[in-house]
Amino acid sequence: MGIMRRVVLLIAIGLCLQLVLCLPAQSAPEEPAMVKELNFVFLHGAGGNACSMQRLADSIMEQVPAYITEYEQANPDTEVRANVLLRCYPNDVDIETWADNIAESIDNYLPDKQNLVFVGHSMGGKAALYAVANDIGGLADKTAMVVTINSPIRSLQQYYFTGGASLLDYYRTLGLISDQGVSNSIIYYDSAEDGRWVAAAKHWLAFISAEAAPFSPQFNVGGVDAMPRNMDDNIIPISAQYTDRADVVYYGEHSHNDFADSDEVAGSIVEQILRYIFGEEIECSVLVRGGSLEHAAGWLPGTDYWEDVVGEVLVSSGSLQHKNESFFRWQGWEDVVGESPLGSTRSSYRVVLKNNFPFVASVEEARWLVPDDASDCHLYLKTRAAPRNTVRVDWQTYRMGLLPKGGERDRYEVEIVTGTPLTTVRYVSWLSGDPRDLRLRISSEAERPFRWFKAEWRVYSKESRYRQVIDELAVQALLNPGASTTVNNCCD
Repeated sequence: MGIMRRVVLLIAIGLCLQLVLCLPAQSAPEEPAMVKELNFVFLHGAGGNACSMQRLADSIMEQVPAYITEYEQANPDTEVRANVLLRCYPNDVDIETWADNIAESIDNYLPDKQNLVFVGHSMGGKAALYAVANDIGGLADKTAMVVTINSPIRSLQQYYFTGGASLLDYYRTLGLISDQGVSNSIIYYDSAEDGRWVAAAKHWLAFISAEAAPFSPQFNVGGVDAMPRNMDDNIIPISAQYTDRADVVYYGEHSHNDFADSDEVAGSIVEQILRYIFGEEIECSVLVRGGSLEHAAGWLPGTDYWEDVVGEVLVSSGSLQHKNESFFRWQGWEDVVGESPLGSTRSSYRVVLKNNFPFVASVEEARWLVPDDASDCHLYLKTRAAPRNTVRVDWQTYRMGLLPKGGERDRYEVEIVTGTPLTTVRYVSWLSGDPRDLRLRISSEAERPFRWFKAEWRVYSKESRYRQVIDELAVQALLNPGASTTVNNCCD
């Protein structure tokens, strides 16, 4: 009997073990992932459609995984997801209607989404700034940053169109045949305040480009430079594409739509956007120096030509005067003028004879005092005057004004701000190959008789900036870790 009890007990224990082992394992409840979302919204320009933004959208989805991986490795408790919204919008409407359409599209296709990153070309960027700054559809709280590409930020009323014609007619001729207010918004609405608000409350990254000189044939339409007084991208002057509060990236001598046709250009823009978001270095354009120059043509028929060097820094200036007391003999004088600040590298000098009668006084010689020493900014002047006459001379000396060591120039702007027709700035170039040298050579001309102009110039350097927008984004608790959505509704 004892043996039988043991056998029965062992059989019972075995059956119990089998039952336990056969029971299905109960899984723990799924933990929500801690997620940061980047919701890219692409906005085409006037007269365009979503296809013009396709290369940018594709490049975002190709490049962003590497940035996400690096960020997640540094922040193992946080997952990053990227979504893309690429749609067509009515492309001939005024800025208020355009902004309403953007807000409606986001409500429909990215409902309840935060961390919006608007990437807008031309009018699309202008409308994005307007929508966020004016909180259209509650977009102000939902937006992380706005990217504008060749957008008409400033009012275009002050810019000169070839022949003095209307910019409104020009934009309509370019293809805005159906115009339900878009041309007026482009030309007359100034987005400077919208941009300043976005830059202060969120982030504004502005990409700009233009030809190399106001009268350059680079981006002429039908062989005609539509804006002969300004450096432009064939549609928008470069000085209208941003304001001082933006983080400005100059991406080269490109026309208005180059990024839509070039994988290289689109990829470069996207790289800068992602570096900006994920806190890597980007090089922004910062104003360093500016000034003006003006010329007037003579009275005889023909053409006058000028070549100016600008961007130098004044070292010293002054006047000297000598009077010849003799009744019979010419008299001469030698003077050393100027100063040599420590660390200066001289650039040029100006010497102007101020006498009303040049035949009774002259500047016989003007040169650097020490020809072989570029750090010596003293000037040697030799003058003379006729009996009982006075010689008067104004002089200035200039140094190169190099950027500090490690600094690098970025770009320049030159534009004619006033003057008569038939005056042009034809060529502009850096004076030297030294990346620290901010001097420009400006070649201009005017048809005689009596035509004149005044031009303004500005030079910019590169400044490294690190924004790291990703760290400012709120973390959300979401299920389905690893999910990424692309919303790509084109032209419906």
